[in-house]
Amino acid sequence: MAKLTFKTDKCKGCGLCVDVCPKKVLILSPDKINAKGHHPVEAANIDACIGCAFCATMCPDCIITVER
Repeated sequence: MAKLTFKTDKCKGCGLCVDVCPKKVLILSPDKINAKGHHPVEAANIDACIGCAFCATMCPDCIITVER
């Protein structure tokens, strides 16, 4: 199982990582707002993560770290 780490204060909530995830692990938090005023990304189903790192590659702000 992979370990995902997010720098949520820097997330602009673009959703690119959510769209590219093949296992639909990520969501934009419906109830959290970060310091920039955006809904940050979070892992909704971490057990389904395969560690492909598509999310980290797609993120324009490099806020996601994937460890296998």
